[in-house]
Amino acid sequence: MKNKTTWIKWGAGLVLPLTLVGLFELLKSDQARMGWWVDHVMAPVEQFLARIWSVFPAFSVAEVLTALVLIVGAVWLVRAVVLLIRRREGRIFAKRLLALAGAALWIWCALDWMWNAAYYAPSFAQRSGLETQPYSVETLEQVTALFAQKAAEYSTQVQRDENGLFAEDTASIFEKGPDVYENVSQEFSCLELEHPTRVKPIFFSRLQSVLGFTGVYFPFTGEANVNVDAPSCLLPATIAHEMAHQRMVAAEQEANFVGITASVTSGDPVYVYSGYLMGLIQLCNALYPVDPEGWQAIVEQYFTPELAADWNDNNAYWAELSSPVEDAAEQVYDSFLKGNDQELGMRSYGACVDLLVAYFS
Repeated sequence: MKNKTTWIKWGAGLVLPLTLVGLFELLKSDQARMGWWVDHVMAPVEQFLARIWSVFPAFSVAEVLTALVLIVGAVWLVRAVVLLIRRREGRIFAKRLLALAGAALWIWCALDWMWNAAYYAPSFAQRSGLETQPYSVETLEQVTALFAQKAAEYSTQVQRDENGLFAEDTASIFEKGPDVYENVSQEFSCLELEHPTRVKPIFFSRLQSVLGFTGVYFPFTGEANVNVDAPSCLLPATIAHEMAHQRMVAAEQEANFVGITASVTSGDPVYVYSGYLMGLIQLCNALYPVDPEGWQAIVEQYFTPELAADWNDNNAYWAELSSPVEDAAEQVYDSFLKGNDQELGMRSYGACVDLLVAYFS
């Protein structure tokens, strides 16, 4: 009886999650099946979980769960080593390692079926019908100039501190978040969400900055979380970006485009400015390598003192935190994206330029 129970435990702990991972690998190339799963199972479950945890509007359950998993995993591993040293019994050590491997397998399995499936479902471009086409440097320059002009216009319509930097009330920015998609979802019905929930601030935001991230969507609770340590001029657009993930826009380049477009069409000057600023950064990163003179002309013509202050503050913040830790974290995430057939990896953030040019030109 004991042996039978042991086999059941190991089966549930190792064989079952491994089987589910294998099933995902087998089915992920079937876009129709993945789309059905995302639309009828994954999205409803995650949106339901988001509504449950929305009772804590300023408290990220995702962050607590992540911390608990890391702490328990570390303690479990240290305990295994201590027992091995004290008792010199390799069997106990092996059992603890297998249990840890089983937990990791279940997390991998859950990540596949609760998030990675969205990478293989129909993309936002497919669902919305928005197609990208090859474009000239001149067209890229025109769209960049448009974003610079709009960012400059709205840069004078937001609150600023004594140093001339963006200083809108953070609590108000979070509160307005659920309404930002009202206009864009009328054009793209695939972005409609019946019960939108607020994005949550990350308590360990400084650590997120060190790792080079501005936000994270946590599928196991349906929560969208954002870094509140980074310059707040991009906070509204970042909130909109993470809310795109709640709408099952998985690819980063598409989530960036959706977040920017939702922001600039929201009608709220704070979100409009932040959206145009984020889009301008993306467009300038694409324009400068191919047309530095055109980029310089746009800066000289459109950059107001307010816009320049936020631009320089954001650049200085990230430059100060640049480190090998950030590079390593980016490489890990880059590998994760490429492992889910996101061929551009981290560079997919820049690929949103194609969508911006297609839509705004």
